[in-house]
Amino acid sequence: MTVATSRDFAAQLAGYSLTTAEILYRLPDHPALLQSFIWQEYDLHPRFPRLQRFLDFWARNLDGKLYRVTVAHNKLITPAEVRLVTGDYRVH
Repeated sequence: MTVATSRDFAAQLAGYSLTTAEILYRLPDHPALLQSFIWQEYDLHPRFPRLQRFLDFWARNLDGKLYRVTVAHNKLITPAEVRLVTGDYRVH
């Protein structure tokens, strides 16, 4: 019996980290107003190729002009914390 590994877990093992971007853009009909869009995906730090592809698509195909992009990322799989145990305890 084989167990399927989730795509997201496999990406994390390959070095991808959870990336969130807040994208502020100008409304096409009212350029003085800003709208917020949240983008979240697993991406490679520090170049963020998936986010860059998304922003390139946005600039080419959407009318809302980009104002500011704020990026945050967090590596969810990290080395475990190791501590020395000073005793051996047995429970019935």
